[in-house]
Amino acid sequence: MIDTLAASFQLFASFDNVLVLFIGVVIGCTVGAIPGMTATMGVALTLPFTFYLQPVTGILLLIGVYKGGIYGGSIPAILIKTPGTPAAACTVLDGFPLAQKGQANKALHMALYSSCFADFVSNIALIFFTGFIASFALKFGPPEFFALILFSLTIIAGVAGDNLARGLISACFGLLLATIGLDLIYGTERMIFGEPELMGGVKFIPVLIGLFAIPEIIDHYTRKYETHKRFAGLGNEGVTMAEWKRCFKSVFRGSLIGVVMGAIPGIGGAPSAFLSYSEAKRTSKVADNFGKGELEGIAAAESGNNGVCGSTMIPLLALGVPGDVITAVILGAFMIHGLRPGPILFEQNITIVYAIFMGIMLSSIYLLIVGKVGIRLFARISDVPNSFLYPIVLVLCVFGAYAVGNTMFDLVVMIVMGLVGYFMLKFHIPAAPFLIAFILGPLLEDSFRQSLQLTRGDFSIFIRNPICWTFLAMTVLSIYVVVRRNLKMKKDRELASMLLEG
Repeated sequence: MIDTLAASFQLFASFDNVLVLFIGVVIGCTVGAIPGMTATMGVALTLPFTFYLQPVTGILLLIGVYKGGIYGGSIPAILIKTPGTPAAACTVLDGFPLAQKGQANKALHMALYSSCFADFVSNIALIFFTGFIASFALKFGPPEFFALILFSLTIIAGVAGDNLARGLISACFGLLLATIGLDLIYGTERMIFGEPELMGGVKFIPVLIGLFAIPEIIDHYTRKYETHKRFAGLGNEGVTMAEWKRCFKSVFRGSLIGVVMGAIPGIGGAPSAFLSYSEAKRTSKVADNFGKGELEGIAAAESGNNGVCGSTMIPLLALGVPGDVITAVILGAFMIHGLRPGPILFEQNITIVYAIFMGIMLSSIYLLIVGKVGIRLFARISDVPNSFLYPIVLVLCVFGAYAVGNTMFDLVVMIVMGLVGYFMLKFHIPAAPFLIAFILGPLLEDSFRQSLQLTRGDFSIFIRNPICWTFLAMTVLSIYVVVRRNLKMKKDRELASMLLEG
């Protein structure tokens, strides 16, 4: 064990790793501070730059962008009432009223301290629980992985938004696109339409950039000109020790909520932030101040939001299942570097895992330093006009897509997926189910076919032991809960419509 840790420290403690992780946090904070840019987009645009880096270095760069982007989303939320990430929508409730009172600096510092503390707690949970889950997963064979991935696909319902049908349409399209290319078992061509470039399947990076970045750019240029919001100034008042102590209970509780909800695939930061906020309001002595500029509200929202950052990587590293959309992108980075997250990673590349853990712990310190030093600078970034910003983003998109294989075909894929993504955006079809299905689809197919090959077509292999039973039962239960929830939402909408008409 000592030798493994020493080897991992030697692998991590290079100037490149330490510098790249710092750069990643800076990029993430910058991207998060720009209205309209999200942490997902930031990680997606950074991914092509990892091709020429060592695996640990590249993955740490993406983790730095992830951590910085989630915190950075609170900056425009507080200053101009424009959340940089979906989860930062909860921070708006008390952050923007404080900014209007001239206390933006206090609000930003509370968001920073809460984010860093929650991120640290989440990292500790990642380090302690991932290995245990991975050791259990070593008992998995193809049937167990099929049952697990089948259950994982039910997380699509959690990211499908208000309309489950649209989420399923998006997921089916992702599964369909994932089947393009050569069948690895029989060598037959599937939906390549005579195009040799498609024989290896549709590449992940052009699809990712086209799906998330291009639609936002198109949407910006097709909307009527909107007046750019400006903030009234930061103020000089920071968070006092008494204020931090008063809010600490909500910060700690929000961190734990974030850890639990982040470890469940498909939940994400937004539900965690709102749950943490509602619990803080329910138990607070100043509950009436919530929504009017209450520091405890910001502390609860940001701790719930950032508490998921480390724990979303628990299912990714232990089982190879992404915890949310961003970790789905990071999963792609692992695969690009020839690494397959899951129990095999812990068996064959344990030094890489521990090196990543060391970098993740350092990222919390970097986040505090970068956030503390750069608050005023990042605040100014939120005032950059979109007419100047989006052309730069478009150039990065083109570079990222072309760098995958140095072919124009990848640019065509990016443009086509951008148009598809824009269509999905306009018709409120969520992109997250597409991405999750596109990544998990081939894994589901491979484990299914391998299982049947082991038994020469006998389907009883899928119920051969308690592990399979458990995941299949969880799949059925998850589908039942989703259908019941959607029927209830439909009934509530019909009732509300009837009341409005009456």
